[in-house]
Amino acid sequence: MKVKFSIEYQTHWGENLSIVLSGKKHPMQWSEGGIWSVSADVTAAQLKDYFYVVMCDGLISRMEWKNHSVRFPSGTKTAEVIDKWIECPIPGCPFVREHQAAEFDRPGFRGAGVVIPVFSLRTGDDFGIGEFLDLRHVIDWAASTGLCIIQMLPVTDTTRKGEWKDSYPYSPVSSFALHPLYVNLQRLGVKADASFKKLQKELNALPELDYPRVFKEKMSLIRKAFAQNGAKDMQDASFKKFCKENNSVWLKEYAEFCAERDGDSPDFWRWIQWHLDSQFFEMAEYARSKGVHFKGDLPIGVSADSAEAHWHPELFNLDSITGAPPDFFSADGQCWGFPTYNWDTMAKDEYAWWKARLRHMARYFDAFRIDHILGFFRIWEIPIEIAKGLFGHFNPALSYTEDEIKSMYLPFDGLFHPDPRSEGSWQPLITPDTSSLEWWQKERFDALYNDFFYHRNDGFWRRNAMRKLPELLSASGMLACGEDLGMVPDCVNGVMSELGILSLEMKMMDKGHPWEALSVCATSSHDSETLRMQYAMANNGEDMPCDKVKECLDEHLSSVSMLAVFPLQDYLAMDGDLRRKDFMNERINYPADSNHHWRYRVHFDLSDLKDAEGLNGNIRQMLDGSRRKMNN
Repeated sequence: MKVKFSIEYQTHWGENLSIVLSGKKHPMQWSEGGIWSVSADVTAAQLKDYFYVVMCDGLISRMEWKNHSVRFPSGTKTAEVIDKWIECPIPGCPFVREHQAAEFDRPGFRGAGVVIPVFSLRTGDDFGIGEFLDLRHVIDWAASTGLCIIQMLPVTDTTRKGEWKDSYPYSPVSSFALHPLYVNLQRLGVKADASFKKLQKELNALPELDYPRVFKEKMSLIRKAFAQNGAKDMQDASFKKFCKENNSVWLKEYAEFCAERDGDSPDFWRWIQWHLDSQFFEMAEYARSKGVHFKGDLPIGVSADSAEAHWHPELFNLDSITGAPPDFFSADGQCWGFPTYNWDTMAKDEYAWWKARLRHMARYFDAFRIDHILGFFRIWEIPIEIAKGLFGHFNPALSYTEDEIKSMYLPFDGLFHPDPRSEGSWQPLITPDTSSLEWWQKERFDALYNDFFYHRNDGFWRRNAMRKLPELLSASGMLACGEDLGMVPDCVNGVMSELGILSLEMKMMDKGHPWEALSVCATSSHDSETLRMQYAMANNGEDMPCDKVKECLDEHLSSVSMLAVFPLQDYLAMDGDLRRKDFMNERINYPADSNHHWRYRVHFDLSDLKDAEGLNGNIRQMLDGSRRKMNN
């Protein structure tokens, strides 16, 4: 269908308009009266979901509040649409785009939530690891206490050989596929006979997740269920609909990638993903019906041995790996092992892969955490042959030429290393050796060092982020929250504030300024010690009293932060009966250890939470007092 789109919009000098159809921008032409128009060949589906953007100097400078939708009678061949720019109708709303959870847009909204990895859930229906259906107990508990957010770690597939390294949730083999171990076996048709119940009881009784054993046993039963029920299931209309909607985006490539890796049928992987989607979406819709919203986690990296890298190597720099410079979590820096992104190639189709990834997440999540949002400004890139965080460099960066360094009468050895992305340029080492410098050389180098890491690149990195983030945020209605910890350039806060991305605030990683309303405050994270561990470290191993825990949570809840989201461990620490006795073992991850085993599980059946009146009463009272209780 050929459609002419027109809209009146008064632009400033240097601005122009584009219409965005299926994620692709179509530049519009100006005419007298501030009328912008363009004709395009479109499908009926594209007419259900399109919007306009203001462009300036090649970047999106303004977006509409929400998308347009129009319909024409079947068989229409040409048509004209005259639109009006959609402004935010909510006075005082701090966001630039409408969210799919309407309460997030309510001025003054302040909510609270809980963080718990899916693998850490525990109920009697499990098979040694948490499952999507376990979330029902957490949803009911959250709704009954007034919590409105359930935040998870990544739930995407990390399957390789079923070894401990597969337990690392930030190393996906697909950015779309859900992890097979989170499926409920009984829903697949696995019979809970005597042998099943015996093994189930044994695995569920383990204090921690035994990932290799659970993987072996559970995947064996999943494959048997496919052999018994797969052929029949694949005739189901909902299975065919799932494949039709997802094959061209990710499912076909993922299924063929896994089948080639494991020597089996692609149908097996389509079948298990169908079941996983059904179970997880069921929980997401149940949560929404209770006024509770899932918050997902968007890993910054995708593995070199992933389906995406296999089918689309052009999207990645496979000669390098990502990491982080020395920070609070690791004095020697971190090496995450993922290839960096080839952003220039991704820009050619207007970041279609990223947009598809976010649209897929929005099926389950109403909010999401952008892992290491600094990576959208610049990434700490490490040559693959070195693989040590201390020897990384920023990509991209305004590096120094050889002449610039020589003009400052500074030596190269011990202070600089070549920038592999910019021939003939140099970057200062993150841990330079200045011991042999004259006093004036040291002062000069210190000034250069601080300028490079915190000021020189600021405008450059801001533009780099603004090329990507508005494009990505336009793809879904999820509330965006950025993990902005570490060596944070000055430009980051301004970009996040302009785009309505919530920052992360933790007392243990003070940023040197008061917390802002558009933020998520947390007592701890999956990468750090829980409250009781923090207290013990500061008090010669002494356990934190319950009232001290409550006092700390109250302080966070009383803050200006829009969201206050705490690990389940920190909520449980308020209750002397429910808190875990061996609290030094309830940390989820040690980021300095690349071989860490992700195995933490809640130490009791989550169905018991509904009867924990002491804890639940405390939470209700705290949320009510801080005006964070759901529907306050």
